Amino acid sequence: MRRNNRTLSVATAVTGAVVLAGTLTACGGSSSAADAKVVTVYSADGLKGEKNDGWYDKVFADFTKKTGIKVKYVEAGSGEVIQRALREKSNTQADVLVTLPPFIQQADAKGLLQKYTPAGADQVAAADKSPDSTWTSVVNNYFGFVSNKKEAVPAPTTWEDLLSPKYRNKLQYSTPGVAGDGTAVLVQAMHDFGGEKPALAYLKKLQANNVGPSSSTGALAPKVDKGDLLVANGDVQMNYAQSKTMPNLGIWFAKKQGGKPSTFALPYAAGLVSKAPHAANGKKLLDYMLGEQAQQEVSPVGGGFPARGDIKATGADAQALDKLLHGVQIFRPDWNDIDKNLDTYVQDWQDATSS
Repeated sequence: MRRNNRTLSVATAVTGAVVLAGTLTACGGSSSAADAKVVTVYSADGLKGEKNDGWYDKVFADFTKKTGIKVKYVEAGSGEVIQRALREKSNTQADVLVTLPPFIQQADAKGLLQKYTPAGADQVAAADKSPDSTWTSVVNNYFGFVSNKKEAVPAPTTWEDLLSPKYRNKLQYSTPGVAGDGTAVLVQAMHDFGGEKPALAYLKKLQANNVGPSSSTGALAPKVDKGDLLVANGDVQMNYAQSKTMPNLGIWFAKKQGGKPSTFALPYAAGLVSKAPHAANGKKLLDYMLGEQAQQEVSPVGGGFPARGDIKATGADAQALDKLLHGVQIFRPDWNDIDKNLDTYVQDWQDATSS
């Protein structure tokens, strides 16, 4: 699964995805007969497979087969998809926007989303959807770390472990404020260390081992698998999917020394874009992503967790995913506070780490 937070790519999903570098040029706000059977998705990366074998690949192909509506797919980092949509606000290109917290809250606050309640959204937990029906989670996910099972022995289990000299220039995490998973590092540290100041004091120490900023979280896991890095940040859905072809990846959850490991939900949340040029098609796609078939495929195909509480994933992948979270405490960040203060938190992190 990819986490490319700089380069946007466009894919048209019919029976398979054809990736084209570039940008969409259709005029927003109007639909011709030629493009009426189209829906454009702007999404944070992670759900599309490297070999057209991800959840998006399956869902988009099935959706097109069922409806005749082609999916134009644009991916980037969590923050970049929001910035692109903002730049196009007067000439809207996207119909559906998918990103991680707190960027979905940011999109809502900036007026990028319109109200729509997809079929099946009533089965999504209240904490995983907007109270005013502007977005809802379509795939649940959790923040985590990866380490090299072969070379990082014994495997790290605590934040303090990562300060060891053996991780000097062998540790990297993606950039807060740019990457969703990078922002999650800051959120997790603030929770585990009991606030922003102690979290930043720790991350300042960690900087001695950090290779440097990275706009791409997905690019880190292959480096960990090869041993170029020993530790990196990530998330369960992406890293579990990657581990099927990267045997040295070990997924783990950090804790303070003497404490218990914890994590938090980092779902892919989707909303209908304001002034979407193909709003009706966008609604159909949102309905389909929350449909029973698509939700049942989240674990075996995508490596994530169903967003609908009434859909129980079964099979070997679902069991393996549940096992990963066994004994891990789940907390809920105050996403409204994080959204409100994100710029300040990121600036404080930059000041503390001289990034």
